[in-house]
Amino acid sequence: MVKETFIHDKHVQSGAKMVDFAGWDMPVQYSSIIDEHKTVRENVGLFDVSHMGELFVSGNDAEAFLNKIVPQDISRLDYEKAVYCQLTNKKGGLTDDLIIYKTGILEYLIICNASRVDEDLNYMVNNTRGFDVEIENCSHKYSLFAVQGPKADTLMRKMGLNTHQDSFTIKPAVIANVKLLISRTGYTGEDGYELLVENKYSEYLWDEILKQGREFGIKPVGLGARDTLRLEAGLHLYGNDLNEDTTPIEAGLSWSVPKDKTADYNGKDVIMNQIQNGVPKKLIGLKMLDKSIARHEYEVYFKGEKVGYITSGAPSPILSANIALAYVKNDKEICTGAVVQVMIREKLHDAEVVKRPFVEKRNKVRL
Repeated sequence: MVKETFIHDKHVQSGAKMVDFAGWDMPVQYSSIIDEHKTVRENVGLFDVSHMGELFVSGNDAEAFLNKIVPQDISRLDYEKAVYCQLTNKKGGLTDDLIIYKTGILEYLIICNASRVDEDLNYMVNNTRGFDVEIENCSHKYSLFAVQGPKADTLMRKMGLNTHQDSFTIKPAVIANVKLLISRTGYTGEDGYELLVENKYSEYLWDEILKQGREFGIKPVGLGARDTLRLEAGLHLYGNDLNEDTTPIEAGLSWSVPKDKTADYNGKDVIMNQIQNGVPKKLIGLKMLDKSIARHEYEVYFKGEKVGYITSGAPSPILSANIALAYVKNDKEICTGAVVQVMIREKLHDAEVVKRPFVEKRNKVRL
């Protein structure tokens, strides 16, 4: 049975095209993907991302427990701050990628991918031996909305936000007279917020955000534009760019892995070895040199040799070009400016290796 978010009926009433995504009936678009994409880049967009999972971890050993299951050093995470993390298995592969927020002295909120909630919960429970820790899956209790774009902050302040937040922070707030948790995070490369609200207030809040955001050109945005936005920003999608056979280092996430963390964690030996000695494959960005689109699992060639495969690909509305992410063998000749080929319908199409992100990210806010 396909799951529905608490405001599912509002999407249908708005004429959204609905699709099955990770077992959820979700809006892929309301008007057009390009129109919604540009709305977020230029004004502000509203996303229903209530399909994401919310896990609360608490207890005397909460910090030590989280340090055991992620490469990031949770002991360095301050109150009301957030950190991008990965759940690693014993081989260093990724069970999921997620964000951990410190919401109390001994309490943390974990936002995980919709398709991985059950796997993440099982993984965490299996790692609780010896720890005084409690894990509660509260995904069914909350709705999660993302307000993203250069006018997101102005809109939230109009609606009652009265605290200033850096990027990757979380605070209790009152928006449109509703108490909730608001974090300055997102998945678009733009500035914005994510609002965690009890289900009983979610329909009212959704309507109020759209109503009060009219003067800023707000529009509801579906999963189609969410994907093109995150791809332009060079952000990974679990199941495409990340999986249990790929390490954070191979995925280009070494910036997120501390080299001096003393606590042990699953896959640490593999990950530290890759940091020191290199990796067999690497993630690169590609821009197609013709009008073809490189799709997930298409093969990549270099000098007549198959060297990898596409993980994500789509048109970029901002660049007016087709872009992609790909894993290729770690060859120093496959570098920025090099030309590779993508096999599309039994024909090779040229693509240039380019730097990521494909467009400038504007989500870093420091006050």
